[in-house]
Amino acid sequence: MADYLNTLLFGYYPYICLAVFFLGSLVRFDREQFTWRSGSSQLLRRKQLRLGSNLFHIGVLVIFFGHLVGLLTPIAVFDALGIGHGFKQLMAIVIGGLAAVSALIGATLLLHRRLSDPRIRRNSSFSDNAILILLYVQLLLGIATIPISAGHLDGHMMVNFMTWAQSIWTFQPAATYVAEAPWIFKLHLFLGLTIFLVFPFTRLVHVWSVPVWYLGRRGYQIVRTRNGNGRKAV
Repeated sequence: MADYLNTLLFGYYPYICLAVFFLGSLVRFDREQFTWRSGSSQLLRRKQLRLGSNLFHIGVLVIFFGHLVGLLTPIAVFDALGIGHGFKQLMAIVIGGLAAVSALIGATLLLHRRLSDPRIRRNSSFSDNAILILLYVQLLLGIATIPISAGHLDGHMMVNFMTWAQSIWTFQPAATYVAEAPWIFKLHLFLGLTIFLVFPFTRLVHVWSVPVWYLGRRGYQIVRTRNGNGRKAV
């Protein structure tokens, strides 16, 4: 039973989550572009919003790209660079821990702001609050794994997670590499996958709206103003 559950959660479930993540985002972009936002509350308690949002976004971005690079970079690359698995795990603990604390403080401020102010609470949708709480729990789980990781600096656990993550992307799922991990790591992985699953149905889709294409845009933008003499190009 345990083997079947492990295979289901870490062999098949990742593909369900990733399929919904990519297809759901594409469908929502194609059909519901005007819903790519949450109810705006920027005019209410702006100082708390600015501080909380900055701490949260900086922390989450560092964690995301840290996981992305750390888990999906082939082990042979680290070996070729002379980066030991134990040192890599220690760096992940230090950098990831600092980023997680930053994100957690930011999320705490954002949650307090949304739930304690009646005006902001009325202006917040269920999905806005739900995804923030989900991310908050995920951050707590991630921080809770640090003491366990610190006690296993041989890098064996890190290599197992890397092998599992890379097996998913090569369509050769190896859920057995997660089987021996402590339950808190499994819960952390499961919740992380679930965030990908619900991603298209929440405000998180706004990350796809980063206007990076403007960096390569050529030419000038024509802006027209209306005055008493008609339209005038500026």
